[in-house]
Amino acid sequence: MSRVKSKKYHGVYLNHLANGDISYSFTYKNDLGKLARVTVGKKSNGINEKFTHLRRAEHINKIKNGVDPLQHKKKKNIIKLDDLAKVYFEDKDSENKANIKQLQRYNLYFGTVKPTDINSKYVNIKVNSNSSGLGKEDINSITKEDITKLQKALLRYGKAPKTVNGIIQLLTAIINHNIKEKDLNITNPCNGIKRLKTDDKRERYLSLEEVKHLVDKVRNHTVLYHFVKLALMTGGRLQSILNIQKKDINLNGNSVTIKDLKSGGTYTGFFDDDYKVELAEHIKHLRANDYVVGGDSKQLPSRSLSRWLKPILDKLFNAGLEADDRKNRVVIHTLRHTFASQLAIAGVPILTIKNLMHHADIAQTMRYAKLAPNQGIDAVKELYYR
Repeated sequence: MSRVKSKKYHGVYLNHLANGDISYSFTYKNDLGKLARVTVGKKSNGINEKFTHLRRAEHINKIKNGVDPLQHKKKKNIIKLDDLAKVYFEDKDSENKANIKQLQRYNLYFGTVKPTDINSKYVNIKVNSNSSGLGKEDINSITKEDITKLQKALLRYGKAPKTVNGIIQLLTAIINHNIKEKDLNITNPCNGIKRLKTDDKRERYLSLEEVKHLVDKVRNHTVLYHFVKLALMTGGRLQSILNIQKKDINLNGNSVTIKDLKSGGTYTGFFDDDYKVELAEHIKHLRANDYVVGGDSKQLPSRSLSRWLKPILDKLFNAGLEADDRKNRVVIHTLRHTFASQLAIAGVPILTIKNLMHHADIAQTMRYAKLAPNQGIDAVKELYYR
């Protein structure tokens, strides 16, 4: 290709191509005072010297008026959903609110965020990655329709409505965090997405007789025994109970510091004097950082605990129930539900139950209010007869 100056028009060039065609371009000084070149087009496409000259004049005029004439050609700064997720999980980790389960959920359904990119201490945590999800997409290209399609696909794959809602809520939270905290200038594509109706709140809790039956059943299995006792005494979630270390136990105060790995922060749980004696014996040879459930320096994996305890729960309480009967089946989380339910039955004030459960919202605790004895009828009967 040979380039020659136009004899008629200043700044216009004719570029003679090997195939005999001519490509036209022009030069100009950009806003930095440097010479720049723009290719307009080929003669075979109807471009000529005069047209190129007019384009040059328009181009220079736009620059004088403070307009970037090449803005439409500049590569857009692409922000992927994975980038937003990384920011979200990093910030949550700095607030001690990081939730590995949420990170695992993101990687399973959306994209790839490495745990070590969030915190180097997560080097041993294994998570999936999703190379075909929305994670690699430019956030500006993700639409409400994409979210709706994902919602429907998850249902087709057999995910429960509550699980689907949780997945969409995670995506909503990630994008909203970047909008509010990082000045991301977009409209959240999750806005307006209707959550699926659910009717799967667990109503099942263990009676006192069933509690005794379960405790007796696991008594000779040291790991399960201490897990079940701590869960029934404190109402802690599975991961929170597995996370309890010897240093978290205060035998003098009959208390234990519990990490809330779902909502963040810590709270205090308690245990009775009978279990205090058993617990003191169990932990006396443990080191400060050893985990109470398992009695080792390494935390017991939740899948191991589930593999041992689930068959026992099924045999004791779930015979004849369908696998998807969420309302009536007894699962590990039923122990937490039993703790709150039995407190309500015993007449413990709802605000006290809220604190012991470490609920963020009183609405979460109010589901247990219906179990409280007499619902205040005695107080009303005596109200004006004191």
